[in-house]
Amino acid sequence: MKILSCDLCDQAFTAETFEEWMQVMMPHYMTEHADIMEANKNKTKEDGAKWMAENRARFDAA
Repeated sequence: MKILSCDLCDQAFTAETFEEWMQVMMPHYMTEHADIMEANKNKTKEDGAKWMAENRARFDAA
């Protein structure tokens, strides 16, 4: 199990895989960072891929 904080705040989440981490973090993101999600809704697929790669690297390093 790994513990990794949200990329936008200090709230930590525990998961065995990056995919599980994404699932447990999503409700937090949707409630605590709804403004960021709204602002990012027009981002490109490349922006999303970059976010995923950066956060997967953070998870792998944890």
